[in-house]
Amino acid sequence: MGSERSYKQGSKSFWIYFKKNRLAMIGLVIIIIMFIIAGLTRFGLGIILTPYDPGQTNVSLKLSPPSFKHYLGTDHLGRDLYTRILYGSQISLSVGFVAVAISILIGILVGSISGYYGGWVDSLLMRFVDIMLCFPSFFLILTIVALLGPSLFKVMLVIGITSWMGTARFVRAEFLSLRERDFVQAARALGVKDSRIMFRHILPNALAPVFVTATLDVASAILVEAGLSFLGFGAQPPTPSWGNILTEGRTYIFDAWWLTVFPGFAILITVLSFNLVGEALRDALDPRLRGIR
Repeated sequence: MGSERSYKQGSKSFWIYFKKNRLAMIGLVIIIIMFIIAGLTRFGLGIILTPYDPGQTNVSLKLSPPSFKHYLGTDHLGRDLYTRILYGSQISLSVGFVAVAISILIGILVGSISGYYGGWVDSLLMRFVDIMLCFPSFFLILTIVALLGPSLFKVMLVIGITSWMGTARFVRAEFLSLRERDFVQAARALGVKDSRIMFRHILPNALAPVFVTATLDVASAILVEAGLSFLGFGAQPPTPSWGNILTEGRTYIFDAWWLTVFPGFAILITVLSFNLVGEALRDALDPRLRGIR
């Protein structure tokens, strides 16, 4: 009963502190709006947001500037840019969350084993982490995707398996501090299996930094996907993504500025929102940082 009361009080104080960060609240609202847009376009309800189809061409209207009929203008094929940016949001968010889910799972597994067992197991796994961190992540991802061929699923998978090292280090640090606690020693004395101690008793107490890392990693994954799509290794035309919309617009950068400004602004706002929310989560979850601001 006491632990439940303290948990509720902790959750309440966390939310009160989080709400004080106005920029983070704005970022959270933007993220929720992005999810709604991505959900509507994903399940065929995009007509609620726009009357146009993202692949609908009309050459007579090509490179039309923003107007009341086409809010953000049209591209070189006469496609409505506003519609394509809306539909492109589902690609960016899908890649971000699937890739981060993969990286979080790998990071939790590696960090848990390393922090719980320590010794040579910890040394071996951490040296592998150090080796992975030596490679420039974007160029490593670009090389692997280039070898495997462009595919959205491959992009998600490759981003996930090349970005788990930070999560592993955070989880390892938490396990090192928690494995000697009384509740863990009591579980060992009762003969509880190591796997149950790790994932049932210790891991729930080590997830706070994982949430922060996941939020920030989503922003990084969105940027990587946009970069890969811009280079032609991500989502392939005619599927709209913010990266390949930028690629198509760079040829007309001096004649049709809206083809680069608006998708670039969409990437900026989305990434900035996730970063603001991630930093606010970090501050709210760490009592040592609450008195700084």
